[in-house]
Amino acid sequence: MARFDLTDGEWAIISPLLPNKPRGVARVDDRRVLNAIFYVLRTGSPWRDLPERYGPYTTAYNRYNRWAKAGVWLRIFEALAARSPQSLHLIDSSIVRAHQHAAGGKKGGRITPSVALVGD
Repeated sequence: MARFDLTDGEWAIISPLLPNKPRGVARVDDRRVLNAIFYVLRTGSPWRDLPERYGPYTTAYNRYNRWAKAGVWLRIFEALAARSPQSLHLIDSSIVRAHQHAAGGKKGGRITPSVALVGD
């Protein structure tokens, strides 16, 4: 088990929310695939660089996309948020650095509107 893999408690919360529609081929372990998806999202690494312990990267990538289209991720988020409403804190902070020459614009330049107002 890797450092950030799902614990048994976390898996008990998430597992009932995953789709369980049997297909023709035996299904790969959902927990391993979920750990693979979280690894890629957490590290920002490409899908192709997924460690071998998580299985084929194509399985994780395809399952991620299929679950996104089916709304599974939204259901998981809503279920986790409902269990811990006090944990939902949003912080928005924007820092935009101006170029060093941005303060030296033309002085007294005219601002011409793109639309002329016509009065009666």
